[in-house]
Amino acid sequence: MKTILVLFALLGSTIAQTYTPTNDDFNIEALLSDIDALKGFINCFLDKGNCDAIAADFKNELQEAINDGCSKCTPAQKHIFKRFLEGGNEKLPSYIQEFKNKYDPDGSHFSKLEKALENA
Repeated sequence: MKTILVLFALLGSTIAQTYTPTNDDFNIEALLSDIDALKGFINCFLDKGNCDAIAADFKNELQEAINDGCSKCTPAQKHIFKRFLEGGNEKLPSYIQEFKNKYDPDGSHFSKLEKALENA
């Protein structure tokens, strides 16, 4: 019985170490193919526009994810974040630069984040 309790405790601590996977099935490619929707997401993150439920959910963990190199991100979240940055840089570089300036004003976190997202 004690072994079972220890296993549940370990499982619980493992689950608590990642962000909720609620939006892990988010279609990032659809977002990147719609410039207006992409602008809307970024404007949400920059506090310049309204946030829909999904953007607001991502925004809740955004600062922590950037600061800690996405260490609590699920593999799907890492992929979404990587594609968001890549696609955003390609399509809206000034928006992504403003995003980086807001969430990493001294430039100390994005290199760690990008390294963590390399293989996502």
